[in-house]
Amino acid sequence: MRISRQQREMAIHGSFFAIASTSILVLTLIMVFLIMEGLPIFQHVSVPDFVFGSYWYPTDDPADFGILPMITGSLAVTALSSCIAIPLGLMTAIYLAEIATPRMRTIIKPLVEMLQALPSVVIGFFGMVVVAPLLQDWFGIATGLNLFNASVMLAFMAVPTITSIAEDAIYSVPEELRAASLALGATKWQTIANVVIPASLSGISTAVILGMARSIGETMVVLMVAGGAAMTPSSLFDPVRPMPASIAAEMAEAPFQSEHYYALFATGMVLFLFTLVFNILAAYIAEKKKQTGTATL
Repeated sequence: MRISRQQREMAIHGSFFAIASTSILVLTLIMVFLIMEGLPIFQHVSVPDFVFGSYWYPTDDPADFGILPMITGSLAVTALSSCIAIPLGLMTAIYLAEIATPRMRTIIKPLVEMLQALPSVVIGFFGMVVVAPLLQDWFGIATGLNLFNASVMLAFMAVPTITSIAEDAIYSVPEELRAASLALGATKWQTIANVVIPASLSGISTAVILGMARSIGETMVVLMVAGGAAMTPSSLFDPVRPMPASIAAEMAEAPFQSEHYYALFATGMVLFLFTLVFNILAAYIAEKKKQTGTATL
């Protein structure tokens, strides 16, 4: 029995729709489960006390469930790692797309992508065994497991994401723009700064925000090298406990459906909101600064 072209197209369309719907359904179920397990904590502690509380002592009587130090730790680690990863990632992307020879590009790009393939536990182990002792020796600090160590390790993880997306955005800029700029007498560096970068700003912005989102949501690295202290950092070398590290460290010890259990899921809700904001911001910037042709420059 022969299937018409229209029927094949309808079948393909239906398959893609089913796959997309399944993805949305799974994400929705995860959100519902997270909310159902996190909301009960607010029967015991108010939302302001939970979000802005300065003490996290879930085993005390009465217990303290304040996640402000963990929020501060997550934001501090994300900000510092972004300050390291964004310049490195963007400069690497510009070099690969605009400066490197084809041979050099075929060598460097796989190496950058290989860094992205490294398991986070390997990067965390490197931070514990190699970087932490070096920080103790160089700066004379009590422990090398701190905010700075975690930020450096997270930067290593974010650089490949930023580089890959930004490099694709820069590489896709129409060649006619470069040719027009050079024909008007601009140098190669002026062309990159004044033509190529503005034309690819949408992709670059998306790369930066997604790199930051990966930093704030990473678990294993911050669990291993951040120090694990639920305190607001006052220096680069203070130990911290970001939200993912707290959830991973304590979930196995929290009694099922206890206040501690609900508080960890509520922490996951806050972390989910942060990552959701990052992704919405990335989508908004990508749409607002979308390059649809040379006339939109």
